[in-house]
Amino acid sequence: MKKIFILLLGVLSLVGCSEGDTSDVTGRIAMKGSSIHSYLVIEDTKTHKALKINNYKAFDLEKRQNEIVTLNVKLIKKAVGSGFPAVVEVVEVK
Repeated sequence: MKKIFILLLGVLSLVGCSEGDTSDVTGRIAMKGSSIHSYLVIEDTKTHKALKINNYKAFDLEKRQNEIVTLNVKLIKKAVGSGFPAVVEVVEVK
């Protein structure tokens, strides 16, 4: 029983670490949504998908709308559907 618990704990820790990896994303910064439900996204030039930026105020990214930038981001939450894009956290602006 202890071996199964330790094995299960090890697998869960590996899955948790894989989502925390960082990657570079190049794209255009844009504001999506309407009124009180608006959020800042980066529209990836390779995959043509929008990624919701979680901590954009820390890097003043709202001032860089419609600019093409490269961001080093960490995945926080995977995309759920068409109205719920993947959520990323910016690590560095390049």
